[in-house]
Amino acid sequence: MIWEILLIFGLVVLNGVLAMSELAIVSARPARLKPLERRSRGAAMALRLAEHPGRFLSTVQIGITMVGVLSGALSGATLGLRLQGWLVANGVPADWAATLGVGGVVVAITYVSLIVGELVPKQLALRNPEAVAIRMAPAMTVLSVVAAPVVWFLERSGRVVLWLLRARGAGSAKVTEEEVHLLLTEAAEGGVLEAEEREMMAGVMRLGDRTARALMTPRHEVDMLPLDATGAEAVAAIRRIARPRMPVADAAGDVVGVVLLSEAFHVVSRREAVDIRALLHEVPVISDQTGALDVLQILNRSQHHLVLVYDEYGHFEGIISSGDVLEAITGAIAASDSDEPAMVTRADGSLLVAGWMPADEFCDRLGLPRDIAGEYDTVAGLVLHQMHRIPELGATVTVEGHRFEVIDLDGRRIDKLLVSRQPD
Repeated sequence: MIWEILLIFGLVVLNGVLAMSELAIVSARPARLKPLERRSRGAAMALRLAEHPGRFLSTVQIGITMVGVLSGALSGATLGLRLQGWLVANGVPADWAATLGVGGVVVAITYVSLIVGELVPKQLALRNPEAVAIRMAPAMTVLSVVAAPVVWFLERSGRVVLWLLRARGAGSAKVTEEEVHLLLTEAAEGGVLEAEEREMMAGVMRLGDRTARALMTPRHEVDMLPLDATGAEAVAAIRRIARPRMPVADAAGDVVGVVLLSEAFHVVSRREAVDIRALLHEVPVISDQTGALDVLQILNRSQHHLVLVYDEYGHFEGIISSGDVLEAITGAIAASDSDEPAMVTRADGSLLVAGWMPADEFCDRLGLPRDIAGEYDTVAGLVLHQMHRIPELGATVTVEGHRFEVIDLDGRRIDKLLVSRQPD
């Protein structure tokens, strides 16, 4: 009887090993296994098994089914009958002994199978799926080779059933942007990433979705040198702007190039007259609908790391520098000046938000869908999209459970907004 118990317990353990291997290889992340592929044979085998999940799952299911059938047969045919005979010998009626004998053995083996054969192995696999997958992959590979004929038949049978259910075509295994954000959040909560690192990675992902219009410093915020300025006027304007690269505008307001502060300083240091035209440098011109990644490539190729943004009508809209791209990555809140922060949390929990804050960053921080801003790039544009009109001071609109109130206008431009959470 002891050998029979040990045999059944061994089958239960084998069932647990198969269940643990199945969950580990399915749950293991290829991104973590691929760096180990050259150094670890198990990692390479785990990746190959994961490439054909249908074949691998069929192999494991064959093993689990055989183990279940054998353990069930042994428990009823051997241990159940032995327990029944022991109960009869101790004065239990034959009918009750048959029920208690087989039933008791089945209940006991079912309990052990759930704990040892399912729950504990699967919990171990979930704790470190990559390590378990690397260790179990060689044995699973051998098992898949041995069971190949049966697996082939089962795989074809499964495809026929899927075809009858109209589940045709390959399944999608693409990682979505929402899943990446979830992984970043989990990594930050688990202490793998610092909060600043998580925000920077999220900023890189937002960057790919933006256009030049969302990155640029708009025209009304750009200080420009007049092209026809005299020497004294040019020196006064350069002292006032004092930026490394200063745009130059002609009489019509079109930007014709940039002047470098370092070159202007050298001219002044030699006590020569400053000639804006002589110091002028050309810079690339792009459309306001150019993708952010394309803008980044153009900036890298540009000698002065500056581009001019024009709309479809040929009107100058703003400029983009490498600093604007860095601000988009680090986030408006981290990069904003202390005089005008992008977002401030008030004592009552409401938010004081600058109209120029990027809409995608604002939506990410509040957990709002990005499409509520429409085609606009700022929080001010988000409000315009929801109101469908130019708002007046004090105008309000409620979006996704948040109340937006215009509390400051700069002409017709929305300068400040008060955002508060509405009760459900």
